[in-house]
Amino acid sequence: MNLRKLMLINNACYKAGRTITPKGIMVHSTGANNPYLKRYVGPDDGLLGKNQSGNHWNQDKPDGRQVCVHAFIGKLADGSIAAYQTLPWNHRGWHAGGAANDTHIGFEICEDGLTDTSYFNAVYKEAVELCIYLCKQYGLTEKDILCHSEGHKLGIASNHGDVMHWFPKHGKSMDTFRADVKLGLAPAEPKKYYRVQLGAFSVKANADALLRKVKAAGVTDAYIKYGE
Repeated sequence: MNLRKLMLINNACYKAGRTITPKGIMVHSTGANNPYLKRYVGPDDGLLGKNQSGNHWNQDKPDGRQVCVHAFIGKLADGSIAAYQTLPWNHRGWHAGGAANDTHIGFEICEDGLTDTSYFNAVYKEAVELCIYLCKQYGLTEKDILCHSEGHKLGIASNHGDVMHWFPKHGKSMDTFRADVKLGLAPAEPKKYYRVQLGAFSVKANADALLRKVKAAGVTDAYIKYGE
């Protein structure tokens, strides 16, 4: 995960200063064909690139709207993929258009033309990794993740279609997304060690000779054990 930070301190949402206890994560996508982070995150930090139109979200009411999310995922100026945190994670965002603002961390994935598989796979992976990070931070599981359209069906978000107008075009869904997050949250299997005994000798010189031969073959942790 390539997570960076640039708080939208001039946004009215940031200035409102309200906080929440995160109980879930809501995945959004921007609904516009512009994969570059500089469209939404600014000013330029040397990696984003300059937003020539000055319409990023680090202003009181971007595009005249009361909107703000906790993070964006998309392209840097050089075309690489990054996630930018834009609000403190426990800040009440303006992303859901409903009660989920009081309970959920919300982030946007910058859309492109919706047909570039390479771009989709890269931002999908970044989004999965961001959710794994947030789940670990706030004691959440994959079951606590939903998208905007799922939030609408539950009555906690406004009537938007994201991200189900995009994910299925690349063979993904929120179920596959949650499964990938679950996989990332699974504890790593402990390493198993298998010991091999090559022989037992009554004459120490013979044991020493075998040990030298084994070490010459690259087994550096071989040793002689004395006793029965």
